Amino acid sequence: METSKHIAELTKNLQEVYTVFVTHDVKSCTQFYTSWFGFSPIFESSWFVLLQSPGEKATLLAFMSEDHPSFPPAPKAMQGDGAFITLQITDATQVYEAMTAAGVKISYALKQEDWGQLRFAVNDPNGMHIDVVEQTAPKEGFWDQYFPQDK
Repeated sequence: METSKHIAELTKNLQEVYTVFVTHDVKSCTQFYTSWFGFSPIFESSWFVLLQSPGEKATLLAFMSEDHPSFPPAPKAMQGDGAFITLQITDATQVYEAMTAAGVKISYALKQEDWGQLRFAVNDPNGMHIDVVEQTAPKEGFWDQYFPQDK
């Protein structure tokens, strides 16, 4: 299949891809992600922040005030529905214990899931679900029901 000209041009010029979440409170979101997950602001204004995650595979995440000065207006602020962020880490137990000891409200307690994740969850200031996961071995036979073998 031949790549169309516009895709070739986009690919050649693409620098970054990141999600922007519209929020009521950019400052609280910045504080939450920097304090609890080690993100760093790489651009920050009163109505927009671009955050970069720590680690070898750093990713970008942005928050924008619904009152930003551009036109057309932004979508309405996120209410926590229809999206969630997964942070894959190496030791979920250690992070869970540190966050609970610090008084962070946990919305889903640490649990070993049959599909092969040790995980817990918190909610950010927008009410968005943050799934904190460690990849583990799945329960024997769990995936068989989703990937049937020909007999």
